[in-house]
Amino acid sequence: MSNTPMAASPLTRAVLEIDEYASGLGWDQPARLFALVDTARLRTQEPSLAAQLGLQDESETTGLTPIEQDEVPTDKPLDEFLATIAWPDAVVGCALTVERLMLPPSAEAQVPQGLSDRKLAKWVAEHPDRQEVRMTVGVLRDGTRDSALRLREKDAPMEVLTGAGLVPGLAEALSATFTE
Repeated sequence: MSNTPMAASPLTRAVLEIDEYASGLGWDQPARLFALVDTARLRTQEPSLAAQLGLQDESETTGLTPIEQDEVPTDKPLDEFLATIAWPDAVVGCALTVERLMLPPSAEAQVPQGLSDRKLAKWVAEHPDRQEVRMTVGVLRDGTRDSALRLREKDAPMEVLTGAGLVPGLAEALSATFTE
């Protein structure tokens, strides 16, 4: 991973790797879901899959390997889709990358009351201060979280913001995929 700090935690590295992958696909992409598996365990238990992913020769003994899942359905709200997910024990975490329009906090007072979801989305899309953002959020079974945010207008690896609490609602929804 070319733009990932080596001192970063395995989860941060995985989130930034997914962000870089999504960046390479360009903007206006659908949401993408990833299982996060322990790289060393993957090499040991699934050597052919590790070889297929190009992991057999890596010297790193710790780390997480993101494995993209089937397409996220576009005909169902994201929270409803996430509520249907259950991960096998081999999956130590998951991550999601999704694009959204965001408004600055100063615009909250301007939001018209009583709009339907569709009308609110239209209002946000037409707001002059809207920002297009790609959010990549990763969580582990133990509750560890990390996120990367990339603004479309500042689409460069050095402009990506990272932090555990940047997208708490999405992190909570992803964490819920590990509860029984």
